[in-house]
Amino acid sequence: MRTYGQYCGIAKTLDVVGDRWTLLIVRELLALGPCRHTDLRNGLPGIASNLLVDRLRDLEEAGLVHREAAPPPVATTLFSLTGRGRELEPVLRELSRWGIPLLREPGGSDTFRTHWLDMPARALTDHCPDQPAIALQLHADGNEDLVIEVKDGSVHTHAGRVDHPTASLTGPPHLLAATLLGDLDLNAAVQQGLRLSGEREAVLRILPR
Repeated sequence: MRTYGQYCGIAKTLDVVGDRWTLLIVRELLALGPCRHTDLRNGLPGIASNLLVDRLRDLEEAGLVHREAAPPPVATTLFSLTGRGRELEPVLRELSRWGIPLLREPGGSDTFRTHWLDMPARALTDHCPDQPAIALQLHADGNEDLVIEVKDGSVHTHAGRVDHPTASLTGPPHLLAATLLGDLDLNAAVQQGLRLSGEREAVLRILPR
């Protein structure tokens, strides 16, 4: 068994989640909810199928991931986080926050999935909690969508689409990320190619000030 062999909370944590890909599997399950093996492969480009199987088994043995057989018409195995696994969310949120400066340049040949903006989006603040609920739709060129729902001072996200979003932002990943992270104001992002449709004030309601 791989272990640092140290009686330290950090070392013990890394014994469980310190292997390559492990925290990214947790990221996927936090962003997407219960996932099939193929869903996880799609969100983890570059991982070998057998390595994903191994990591999921390790996470199950550690009590962080639960598997269940989904009923028809899905009729496949779904993986989801246990309560203990979901406790890693603030850890990933802090890693995401720490990594903000690393996203200030375009990703070049790096792969991207729109739902990877889930963690920074969850950290946004509803500046007008007394206003009606809104739904913002994010779309990175060539990717799936991410929905940000804002209601009563709370911000929630989920992958997918809504029929009538209050506003939509579409464009390259680095512009979406820079706008959400507050590194680029909305006007500048639009001038650089971000496309905004719908209510501008709805977007400004949650962007960092």
